[in-house]
Amino acid sequence: MSSSTTAAKVEVAPLFATPVAVVDVPDAGALNADLKRLILAQEKASPGTQHSNVGGWQSGWDMERWAGAPAARLLDVARGVVNGLTCDRQGRAVTIAWKANIWANVNRAGHGNEFHFHPGSFWSGVYYVEDGGIGGDPALGGELEFMDPRGAAPAMYAPHLAWTVPGGRSMGACETIPPRAGRMVLFPAWMLHAVRPYRGGTERISIAFNLSL
Repeated sequence: MSSSTTAAKVEVAPLFATPVAVVDVPDAGALNADLKRLILAQEKASPGTQHSNVGGWQSGWDMERWAGAPAARLLDVARGVVNGLTCDRQGRAVTIAWKANIWANVNRAGHGNEFHFHPGSFWSGVYYVEDGGIGGDPALGGELEFMDPRGAAPAMYAPHLAWTVPGGRSMGACETIPPRAGRMVLFPAWMLHAVRPYRGGTERISIAFNLSL
């Protein structure tokens, strides 16, 4: 690198940023115990639905009805976080009474979710009730996977090269977030996301939701 380049002031602008918020919910132990009991009981009582899930059990979108106060508490946390992450086009803070739909997922060995997005919503999220041991052993899989919203375009010409900016090495590919019991992940509803197959021997239990106007 030439001395003139080394001396130059370089400013990198993070244009078109995509927010993904990771929130560790306080005092999640008792909440998760209640949610796990309610979700496994509903799994026994209902055949579930089929959307993006590959194996596993997914409830209907009526979890607020059968999970009551624990589900309401999760949505309160999510609404509070996204109100802090949402503004109007002039950058002014907003407080929105977000409408929600919410459902539960139970994955066992080999189960996952194909890439999908959530039309008709502004924010989407997932909360981990039981990580199935993944929090202590990442080899068990089950990660939440996000696809680069620019698609493969950044990697088409020279796939062996990457950018030095944060997140630059996954350009044209994917980023993953491992589950952890008590953790909530919030992201724009248009982001393509999937769940990698779970390879553990117990249940990986999560709750997904959408927030819309």
